[in-house]
Amino acid sequence: MYTPPAFIQNDLVQLHQQIGACPLATVVSNGANGLLASHLPLLLAPEEGEFGTLYGHFARANPHWRELEQGETLAIFQGPQAYVSPGWYPSKAEHGKAVPTWNYITVHARGQAQLIEDGQALLQLVSRLSAQHEAGRERPWAVSEAPQDYIDTMLRAIVGFVLPIQRLEGQWKLSQNRSEADREGVREGLTTSPAATDRALGARLS
Repeated sequence: MYTPPAFIQNDLVQLHQQIGACPLATVVSNGANGLLASHLPLLLAPEEGEFGTLYGHFARANPHWRELEQGETLAIFQGPQAYVSPGWYPSKAEHGKAVPTWNYITVHARGQAQLIEDGQALLQLVSRLSAQHEAGRERPWAVSEAPQDYIDTMLRAIVGFVLPIQRLEGQWKLSQNRSEADREGVREGLTTSPAATDRALGARLS
């Protein structure tokens, strides 16, 4: 990922927090017929390995998993993003030298994935994933609430994988290359936008 120095984010805690906040990843790998991409919710185990370890699963009908172990896998976690208008820069009124851009937050995790097909390991994986997303609900659902024969059928329809992260990169493009006045103009423009995604990104400029 090309990242200008001003936008590099290498704080491991913040990178892990961003993965947790936006766990639906675009999982990309290179197969015999070219690039393969699947959109999958991933579970981060931050304590496993130098940069953490990711867990997820494919529908068995998805051919992507059959070529997953052939090379490096890239998981892209896209955070809030928004268009930035040059009209928000006070400097534009001074000299007019301004063009539109896009601000965003993204994390790239790379590693060599390994498949998980053992039924008990798959059950543990989906139980952990469900527990993470059910946490905080008034009546959290658990895998154990479904009939065992139904769960067994569902488990046979998926293939899991583990991705020890060997390289972790973050890019926080938040107008750091602009003056403080221009950054404040961007923050105000985003936080007063009617779009929730704009406001979410604007809050990160505070």
